[in-house]
Order: sequence, then structure tokens, then C-alpha cells
Amino acid sequence: MNKNPEMLKFIHMTDCHVAGNDQTVYGERPSTKLRAAIDSINRDHEDADFVVITGDLTHHGDDAAYENFARELRRLVIPSHLLMGNHDDTRTFRFHFPEAQRCDCGFIQGSKRTPYGLCLFLDTSHKGSSAGRYCEERSKWLSGVLGATDGPVMLFMHHPPFKIGIPDTDDSKLEDAEAFWEIVEPHKDRIRHIFVGHAHRVVFGNWRGISVSCMRGLNHQVSLELLRSGSGQHGNFEAPAYGIVLANSDQVMIHMHDFTDRSERFVF
Repeated sequence: MNKNPEMLKFIHMTDCHVAGNDQTVYGERPSTKLRAAIDSINRDHEDADFVVITGDLTHHGDDAAYENFARELRRLVIPSHLLMGNHDDTRTFRFHFPEAQRCDCGFIQGSKRTPYGLCLFLDTSHKGSSAGRYCEERSKWLSGVLGATDGPVMLFMHHPPFKIGIPDTDDSKLEDAEAFWEIVEPHKDRIRHIFVGHAHRVVFGNWRGISVSCMRGLNHQVSLELLRSGSGQHGNFEAPAYGIVLANSDQVMIHMHDFTDRSERFVF
């Protein structure tokens, strides 16, 4: 439990891509990296209030993968909030996580009140597509929640509604970003930050006056290629990372933690 009531502390993790039966993804074992991340959180940040994982929990969305994911997640000593990504399967996820929040229209959406802002967890998945979509039903839910509440808000979603500058990644962002903006725009002064996944890169910026960020994935990353390549998008194995978010009434501060780093520490 957070030992500092004057500061909200939570972890932002994304794109775990866990596979079933100890299978590899691009030659690496994602479940091993998720295990290392959870070990790190339990050891170094057990005082955090919760963890948010912004989608692509698994790589193929199958039963075996969610069993592996759930097995590792049960070791986490703090609560978690799970979002859907384009690699996830909603029906299979619901079977393995029946306690997960759902909105009235059945999507994996929900909220959490904190002393420093209402956290809203959005479902941008669209079956059969790597791009995101925020349909009329989901939009109505979000519009209703924002309209019925006041005070600061933090949004969490898998697909960015904005371009990050990597062409192939931008091709699969939220497709109906302008419609999404129409919902958000009347409340933009309340929205403190938008946390996204999908990009497999550390990205910090500003979208139409709202601060935004993304973290690296756990298993693999997207290469930093700002010009479109004729050979397609490339990946790499830059170190996995998660974000440590510290928020109070004055600020939202995000630290990127390379939790596998084993370089020697020294005193300045």
C-alpha cells in the first residue's frame, strides 16, 4: 500500500505478448519477461496503489496464453487493471478474468476513483484488425461518464488516437480518432494525461493540449524508423520497461524503469 497519502503512485505496463505453453515470440519468451517485471514491482514498488496494463496481454489471444498470463499476474502483490489490445481476444479473456470490469455494453471498460483523478480504462480493440476503433456504443459510455462526473481525469487505452511519427505504427492507431476527439474535447481541461500502449516505444508528448505517454513493451520493441521502409516495419530487443507514475494535485510525473538493467551502481 502507498505509504504516502499525499501522492498517488501506480505502474504503467503495456504489451506483454505472453504466449502459451512456454512458446517464444520472435525468439524470446514473453512470460519470462513478465515474471521479471512482476518480481521488480513486488520488490521495489510494493507501495504502489495499482498496476495498469494497457493491452496486448497475450500474443495470440488463446487459452494457454491467458493461463500463463494469469499465473504470473497472481504473483503481483498490488491490484491490477487490464485493458484489451489488438492481439487479445475478448471472449477468451473474459473466461479467464471474469472479475474484470465491463461497461454496460459489454466491452472491457471501467473506472477507478483516486484522490487525484478519475482513471478511465478504455477498450479500443477491434476484432480482426491491428488498428483500433472506438465504436458508437463505447463512445456513448465514455461520453456519459465524462458528462456525469467532474474533476480531473486520466485516460488509459491501447491504441493511440494520435500519430507518433513512425509510419507503420501510425497506420494502426485509433481509426476514428476525430470522433474520439469530439467526445474528449469538451473535457480537455480536466484530462491530466492519456496513457497508451501499442507503439512499443517510450513516447512522451502533447496531443491537442493533453499530455500523453507510452512505454516500451515487455518482449520486443518497434525500431525507431521515422521514414517509411520499403521492407516493412522492423523490431528489436531494446530493454523492456514499465512506467512509475507519481501524481498529486499539482503534477503527474512519470519515471521509466529499465527493470532488467544490471549495470553497476555507484555513489556520486
